[in-house]
Amino acid sequence: MKPIHAVLVACALVMPVAASAQWQWLDAQGKKVFSDQPPPLDVPEKNILRRPHGSRAAAAPAPAPASDQAPAAPAAPAGKAAGVDKALEEKARQAEEAEKAKRAAEEKKIAQAKADNCSRARQGKATMDSGMRVARVNDKGEREILDDNARAVEQRRLQSIIDSDCK
Repeated sequence: MKPIHAVLVACALVMPVAASAQWQWLDAQGKKVFSDQPPPLDVPEKNILRRPHGSRAAAAPAPAPASDQAPAAPAAPAGKAAGVDKALEEKARQAEEAEKAKRAAEEKKIAQAKADNCSRARQGKATMDSGMRVARVNDKGEREILDDNARAVEQRRLQSIIDSDCK
């Protein structure tokens, strides 16, 4: 048997072992969810359809005390779980900061574009208001002079840009 065949056979034999370490549960919408991680804590025990081998079912919650006193606060997770939570919180905080920076950069870019549009519109409006002859190149590549109607339309268009972008 060639070595490559031996490797392929070994992989084929190991794959079912990896697939057996799967969690399966029903989410809030009733859809089946497959994961290598346990379900969130808000998933009821009855909705967990399959567990990986070696994992124990969650212990049933203790009955509430019958006394009038408030129940004790749950203990904080210790050891590795607390470290994982801190790492997850740190990653979430970093992702949030990155998203804020991205939004701020996008807003700055939009503000710069509006300022540029405002400047160009004011220059164009000043040219239109000056009364000078203005020529444009049409879609055929011919030069044509704007008449009074075309000048008025262009002035209204430039004024609307000034009204929207120059604030």
